[in-house]
Amino acid sequence: MKVKRSERLIDMTRYLLERPHTLVSLTYFANRYDSAKSSISEDLTIVKKTFKERKTGTLETVPGAAGGVRYIPEIAKEEAKEFVDEMCERLSEANRLLPGGYVYLSDLLGHPQILRQIGKIIASQYLHESIDAVMTVATKGVPIAQAVSSYLNVPFVIVRRDSKITEGSTVSINYVSGSSERVEKMELSKRSLKRGSRVLIVDDFMKGGGTVNGMKSLIEEFEAELVGVTVFAESTFSGDRMIADYTSLLCVDEVDIRDKTIYVKPGNYFKD
Repeated sequence: MKVKRSERLIDMTRYLLERPHTLVSLTYFANRYDSAKSSISEDLTIVKKTFKERKTGTLETVPGAAGGVRYIPEIAKEEAKEFVDEMCERLSEANRLLPGGYVYLSDLLGHPQILRQIGKIIASQYLHESIDAVMTVATKGVPIAQAVSSYLNVPFVIVRRDSKITEGSTVSINYVSGSSERVEKMELSKRSLKRGSRVLIVDDFMKGGGTVNGMKSLIEEFEAELVGVTVFAESTFSGDRMIADYTSLLCVDEVDIRDKTIYVKPGNYFKD
């Protein structure tokens, strides 16, 4: 049964938005809506134009018999900046200050809309990179990794600090915590990551960079390749940070435990 153009456009847009970075052939859409490829091509031109104008992302066209279209999510810099400014304001609330200069993030990282924005912002940074997996460490980095992986349409893997029988055989490494300088352990299931994978590391908060550096060492143990590192928030650090090349969305610049004041500014994501 043929489908009206208005219905096709709605369903086609939904289908593409739910399957980012996935190549969909014109033949598939033609069969799905019982329509001619020429009509499908015209529909996709409308969707592509709308995505571009609304800065929803890019609809890539792949020519050839095995070609089709692929939706690449993207966020406008203005929208990302507006979101980050809002997060700076919310993180500057005095009641978020925890012992040791940490900032309470759990309520924000449990909010679906906030996570979607974080995921889209981070994924947009790696539009033109080939990524096979997103890596984080349990537990607070998990929702961020899930959000990013959904926009990149790749699996996410969870590094743990303690053994879980459900993980099977694991690869473990010792690493030095950047803030406390203690030697700690982290491990990853051997089945989680294929050799030669291109991996993006994400995390919720970074101080000295020891945890991220530990994940970097694990990636090397798997003979995989590190594509990049992005954290939701970083804090200023007086010593030598163990990771030099990274991106942060927010920066906790000043913390006064006595006066219970926090100053949060945008991270280096917006620096050219």
